[in-house]
Amino acid sequence: MASSQKALLLERIGGSFVEGTRPIPNPGAGELLVKIKAFALNPIDWKLQDIAFPFMEGAKFPAVLGSDIAGDVEEVGEDVHGWNKGERILFQGYLPSNDYTAFQQYTLVPAELVTRIPENTSYEQASTIPVAFMAATCGLLASPPLGAGLVDPNTLEPIGDFSCSSALVLGGTTSVGQYVIQLLKYIGFGQIIAYASGHQSSFLKSLGATDIIDRKKTALDQLPNVVSALSKLPIKLAYDAVGTPETQQVAAECIPEGETVVSSLPAKVINLENSSKKLFSPISISHRPETRELAKVVFGRLGEWVSQGIIKPSPVETLSPGFEAVVEGLDRLRNNQVSGVKLVGRPT
Repeated sequence: MASSQKALLLERIGGSFVEGTRPIPNPGAGELLVKIKAFALNPIDWKLQDIAFPFMEGAKFPAVLGSDIAGDVEEVGEDVHGWNKGERILFQGYLPSNDYTAFQQYTLVPAELVTRIPENTSYEQASTIPVAFMAATCGLLASPPLGAGLVDPNTLEPIGDFSCSSALVLGGTTSVGQYVIQLLKYIGFGQIIAYASGHQSSFLKSLGATDIIDRKKTALDQLPNVVSALSKLPIKLAYDAVGTPETQQVAAECIPEGETVVSSLPAKVINLENSSKKLFSPISISHRPETRELAKVVFGRLGEWVSQGIIKPSPVETLSPGFEAVVEGLDRLRNNQVSGVKLVGRPT
């Protein structure tokens, strides 16, 4: 195998993406070297071009971005058992370490944080799962203070009967929202209300939503009254998968005292000091110490869930091979020119 690989490199914060080369890393103990077959693009990938996020502190530039990865095991590190060269796997990359990210031909991953790709799933479909699914998982399944703690973290079985409860998902057609709906169905919520584009109603109902509120017909500030009228069961939880200050505020207004808001916005921007409502903004990175134990359990079950159709990958738009198409795809995400699908790239 060659010692160097092609990669898409971000020169610096505020700089350009350029194609270049970098060394192929060697797997350490407990790690796998993976030949990347497909990677999904996320909004954070273009935002990192413009904003110096705190979690990128210490990043080495030029940097390799991308966190949604599917590929083949190329090499097995020491102390790794149960994995063989050529097996198809999916996993979440780890920013800010260039050796563990997506926009290149080879990458590393801890063997305990991967799952096999089922036969009924393509590399492109598999690559859409890790990041958005981990956001949904951490928000709903992680124990407080990280998440709502709706399941036993060791078995992933629901901790109660939610069949007499409703849940609301703001941003149902976002990648995170799609997995939230599916997990709420798995957990057993009796009513799952999605706030999303009305033309996506059939698709969202196929994932498990029971009711759709068309965001083009119902303004955000009208949502609490519409949810109250539509709810057949008591609202237990609202998940803000859009992640703006406005959607976080409205999500809190949609639930009664004592219940839970989960928001994709990684900051608390609403005042709940005089309220018994609970707010969680999940840390959705499988490699982090706070979430690693849950991630190990989740990735241990994820392949089975995908194979059984409990978790369905997002719809895919596959880009042309090569990193030039990735840059064009990131520009489309930046300009809000993508809806209802995940853009998926492939190395040359």
